[in-house]
Amino acid sequence: MQIDLASLIFQLCAIIISAALLGTLFLYARQPIILAYFAAGILIGPQGLNLITDADNITQIGHLGVILLLFLIGLNLQPKKLILLFQESALITLGTCGFFFAITLAVCLIIQLSLTDSLVVAAAMMFSSTVIGLKLIPTTTLHHKHMGEVMTSILLVQDILAICVIIFLNMGDGNAMWLSFVWMLGKFALITTLAFVGVRYIILPLFQRFDVIQEYSFVTTLAWCLLWAELGHQVGLSYESGAFIAGISIAVSKVSQAIAVHLKPLREFFLILFFFAIGAKMDIYHSNFYTLLGIGYGIGLVAIKFWGFTTAFKQAHEKGPLTNELSARLSQASEFSFLVAYAAIQAEILSSNAATFIQITTMTTFIISTYWVVKRFPTPISADKKLRQD
Repeated sequence: MQIDLASLIFQLCAIIISAALLGTLFLYARQPIILAYFAAGILIGPQGLNLITDADNITQIGHLGVILLLFLIGLNLQPKKLILLFQESALITLGTCGFFFAITLAVCLIIQLSLTDSLVVAAAMMFSSTVIGLKLIPTTTLHHKHMGEVMTSILLVQDILAICVIIFLNMGDGNAMWLSFVWMLGKFALITTLAFVGVRYIILPLFQRFDVIQEYSFVTTLAWCLLWAELGHQVGLSYESGAFIAGISIAVSKVSQAIAVHLKPLREFFLILFFFAIGAKMDIYHSNFYTLLGIGYGIGLVAIKFWGFTTAFKQAHEKGPLTNELSARLSQASEFSFLVAYAAIQAEILSSNAATFIQITTMTTFIISTYWVVKRFPTPISADKKLRQD
């Protein structure tokens, strides 16, 4: 397939320029800059000025930002520490996911979606956004404080559950689902083992020999991330899972923190494309009843998730201020909601109305949650100097 280089360059220029211009306006207005990326997508996307005619291509490119984000998370988690975090957060994560599933299922049945649609929508709404949650938390908090550890562990358990849901949607009868799930765990364990062996006998010796050449460390680390992301995809897991495994495997190295610093600007670039693509997919001119319902439930879901997480954290004896902030940072739907909807559409078990409901609800929670967190809590992108932390 031939790639139109001129068209690609034009689209990237339009995206970055519009993001910069709107970002400037939003910051002058003391608004979160992430919302400027959404707005840029709406303004010049297919439903706006139509400078970007195909948001799917940009989504695919922006997905690299999510892959790099999961890789960087892995870089900052020692394996022993990760196991401990999973043990601490598993009960909270499973309990809250079950609660959000039940509430959403009831709402979907009330608004007269079919049982199948309702089950898929409920599954899509269980999770919180890894991208927004980790994008809006200061790096020092994420890496060195209890709040960052708790948030990371919850989001990772949710991501694993989301991958399981997507696999289930692509399978047939119940026996096949359970066999696929067990097979998935086996493949995850296998590539994790291979990644650690590769780091031990290949990557670390190379780093020790050529550690004075920063460019080599950068390109080798990036290659390691993309290698395992692709292998994860090839064996039926996900790009994100493979990238996360690659990050954890290198976390045992002393250079992992330096590598994370070098990769951060690259991650930021692709995440701009990711948020832009979400805005570009918002069809505000062809709204229907389920669009309005999605907006309404998106507003309600933020409140429901905040209450659910607050209750769960209190039961886990977390401190009050930390409980409120963590709950606010996790009170949105997930980018995996789109992937769940896509998998269900491919399996021909999701109606167009239910797909619209998922999309609009998710985007609404993104906007409200982002605005809330940036205005109330420390973030790297706050317009308020007192709240701006990196």
